[in-house]
Amino acid sequence: MKIMYLTIELIIGFIFLFLIVKFVGKKIINQITPFTFIAAIVLGELLGNAVYDHKIGVFYIVYSMIIWGGLLFSVEYLSQKFLAFRGVVEGEPSALIKNGIVDRESLKKNRMNINQLQSLLRQSETFSIREVAYCYLEANGSISILKKSKYQKTAQEDFNMPSKAVYVPVTLIRDGEVLWDEMIDLGFNESWLKSQLNTQNITDYRDVFIAEWLQGDGLFIQSIKN
Repeated sequence: MKIMYLTIELIIGFIFLFLIVKFVGKKIINQITPFTFIAAIVLGELLGNAVYDHKIGVFYIVYSMIIWGGLLFSVEYLSQKFLAFRGVVEGEPSALIKNGIVDRESLKKNRMNINQLQSLLRQSETFSIREVAYCYLEANGSISILKKSKYQKTAQEDFNMPSKAVYVPVTLIRDGEVLWDEMIDLGFNESWLKSQLNTQNITDYRDVFIAEWLQGDGLFIQSIKN
């Protein structure tokens, strides 16, 4: 009897889950916004708890799924109709890099640091900040990147260009602190670093937000004042 009852609950839960996803839209699957991410988790918890809690009958499964599905549909409908409501629910993208300059205030606003930004860039096949013209943090936590023109992808064979060695950029200063281990690995010393900073009228390490070395392209520096 319990097997039959569980089977009925699973079938009903499956049908309503299918209908909710069908009517609400594919956004709940891709979890495009923080709201759809939470909605998907709660939806799974509602169905899972209802099915495996013997004290909850089929009626409560149907009721909870209908209410939750109705709320999700209402939010999606209002988001389509009203722009202001859409902004509240879905959020707005934040520009983390503008015109090649890291926006430190935007990083703070989104509770991010330079390490996390560099990690996200590397996951997007961008290993140096110097390559980026604009970088936006989307509502779902992913980033969108527009690279500077000279770093945009081209096919070398289209221009009969010879292949060049590829190097990984190395961060030498981050948030005003010198990463001495990286300096030593590259064979650089303090006097070399000071001379590099002096060329950009910087006398104190603490004035540097990020300094990044790339073989063949030199030192990229952004001061805290930028």
